[in-house]
Amino acid sequence: MPQVSQKGLQMPSSPIRKLVPYAEAAKKQGIHVIHLNIGQPDIKTPKIALDAVRNSNIDVLAYSRTEGSETYREKIAAYYAKHDIHVGPNDIIVTTGGSEALSFTMGSILDEGDEIIIPEPFYANYNGFATANGVNVVPIISSIERNFALPPINEFEKKITSKTKAILICNPGNPTGYLYEHHEIEQLVALVKKHNLFLVADEVYREFAYDGKQHHSILREPGIEDHAIVVDSVSKRYSMCGARIGCIVSKNKEVMQTAMKFAQARLSPPTLAQIAGEAALETPQSYFDDVITEYVSRRNLLLTELEKIDGIKVAKPSGAFYCVVELPITDADDFAQWLLESFNIDGETVMVAPAGGFYASQGKGINQIRIAYVLEKNRLRKAVQILKEGLKEYRNK
Repeated sequence: MPQVSQKGLQMPSSPIRKLVPYAEAAKKQGIHVIHLNIGQPDIKTPKIALDAVRNSNIDVLAYSRTEGSETYREKIAAYYAKHDIHVGPNDIIVTTGGSEALSFTMGSILDEGDEIIIPEPFYANYNGFATANGVNVVPIISSIERNFALPPINEFEKKITSKTKAILICNPGNPTGYLYEHHEIEQLVALVKKHNLFLVADEVYREFAYDGKQHHSILREPGIEDHAIVVDSVSKRYSMCGARIGCIVSKNKEVMQTAMKFAQARLSPPTLAQIAGEAALETPQSYFDDVITEYVSRRNLLLTELEKIDGIKVAKPSGAFYCVVELPITDADDFAQWLLESFNIDGETVMVAPAGGFYASQGKGINQIRIAYVLEKNRLRKAVQILKEGLKEYRNK
């Protein structure tokens, strides 16, 4: 029988989705599964975006330009200007989601065998994108005890070798919800300048900053033009995960010309989704004010309920809508599967994302889970209650 590739065999499974078969089996048995495992907001997509698609008078659903329509990129640039980020439409390539933007970025700046330094835990698919591009992830541990703050900058410097080409951060972080302080961004900027590296920032959760804190984009830092690459997406900002529209943003012309060749190979981003994305940029600030108020309320409820559970550690997120929880068990994968296969309260159970898959270091995070607080508060409260009782029974079995 023909053999699949070694690269394919090495591709990691998603810690977010790998338990789906167990969840589906539970549902077939009549169990209602409360999903805490995936960052799919229940917030309504802005009506203006949906109406733009409904009311489009397209006769032929044609290819768009490879880099995305000019009007859309102009409006994206205007959006950034409101955030004191000054880029032009030619500094933007529209992609099929932030995932494609990350894949194009890795392909554009890293050769096979090169290294990219990433603070962990990090968005699990970074491992997948790196594997697909033959790139080695060099992790640097950030700890739950420090709320997953940026590790000391000298730890980054120790990891830099002749093969290091870039540092990648997610800000605010997935899975941690950590929002980097300005001095942390400044330290990273100084480091990449010193060692002539790229600094890639996944900023898809930019709008979600809490407790009076501000998001600090790397694109606002002086003298970073040749080093900085931002990955962005409409998925979370406008609750439009299914649109699959994102972008790469950089003032480095060589990077953008290279990324454009990857973009040409896939022809163009989806036309209807660009129409929705362009219209979504007209969403009023009141929408985001309401969404942030709701997420802060959900986060506070989640933390209050989790802290009632004996033996756990919880990191307090200041952005995004994720929370990492350390449990008093040895194997979060087994626990998450057990919840779906063997435990329910009144016909309900919960699905969580084991956090081991958000680390590159072997054996790290195996007693942690990520919770996405994307459910309304009554469901969230019920989910934590199920988690609490499930944990008690699991530890006694």
